[in-house]
Amino acid sequence: MTSPSPNQPTAPGQETAGGDIERTSRRSLRTQLDRLNPVTRIAIAIIISTPLIITLDWLSAGVALVLVVATALIIGFTPAQLAKRLAVLLFVAAIAGVSMALYGEPGGETWFRWLLIHVTDNSLRLSLAVVLRVLALGLSALLLFSDLDPTDMADGLAQIARLPARFVLGSLAGVRMLGLFTDDWRSLGLARRARGLGDTGRVRRWMSMAFALLVLAIRRGSRLATAMEAKGFGAIGPDAPRRTWARTSRWGRADVVGMVIAAALVAIAVAFSVRFGTFYWVGS
Repeated sequence: MTSPSPNQPTAPGQETAGGDIERTSRRSLRTQLDRLNPVTRIAIAIIISTPLIITLDWLSAGVALVLVVATALIIGFTPAQLAKRLAVLLFVAAIAGVSMALYGEPGGETWFRWLLIHVTDNSLRLSLAVVLRVLALGLSALLLFSDLDPTDMADGLAQIARLPARFVLGSLAGVRMLGLFTDDWRSLGLARRARGLGDTGRVRRWMSMAFALLVLAIRRGSRLATAMEAKGFGAIGPDAPRRTWARTSRWGRADVVGMVIAAALVAIAVAFSVRFGTFYWVGS
C-alpha cells in the first residue's frame, strides 16, 4: 500500500505510515504508567509514602529510591527525564538535610558544636535518611502525578472509589483552578510592568501581586460556585437526579500489577533495613 503524497488530501479516518511514526514519537515514554487508573496512582502513592513517613532510617529510604529509579527506567522513563525531576527536588532535600544535620537529635561522636548547633553521628545519619526520603517520596509523586489528567482522576474517584459527586466535582474544579495560577501570575506581572509599577522593591512587588492573585482567585471561585449551583451540581438528597458519567473509568489487570509492584518495592526496602539493623521508627 502506498501512502498519499504530501499535497494529496487524506480522507477522514485514513492514517499514513508517516503519521503513525510522528504520533509515536510524540507519545510519552510513560506508556506503562499511562495504563494505570488515576485511583491506582493515588493508591500507589499511599503505599509507597506510608512506610517512608513512619520510619527514619537511611537504608530503607536509599533502597526505596534505587528501586523507584529502576522501576521508572524499566517502564520507559529516560535518565534525562529522571535527572530533570530529581534536580527539582535537590534544593528541598538539601535544606531538609542541612537542618537535620545541624539540629537533629544528638548521639554518638560530636563533630561540631556551637550554641544550638550540634552535629553528631546520629544527626548526620538522620540527615542522610531525610535527604533520601525527600528524594524517594518526591520522585514517586512527580512520576505518578505530573501528567495526571484531572478529569480522569475525577471519573476514577467517583466511579471506582465511590466518593460523593459533590466532593469529586469540587476537587476537579479546584485542580483545574490550580493550573491557572501560573498564567495569572505572569499576566499580573506583565500588567504591572505595562503600567510602570514593576520598578518597586522585590518584596513589595511580590506581596502586591500575591494579594491581587488572592482576590482574583476568590472572585473566580465565587463565579464557579454560582455556575455549578445553577447547573445542579449542588443538588443532594433522595430527590436529586442521579449523576451519569460521560466516560467509564475502568480498573484492570495493569492496576493490580502496579499495586503489587508498589507493595513489593516497599517490602524490599523495609526488609533490607530490618536485615541490616538500621530500621528506625519515627519518634523512637
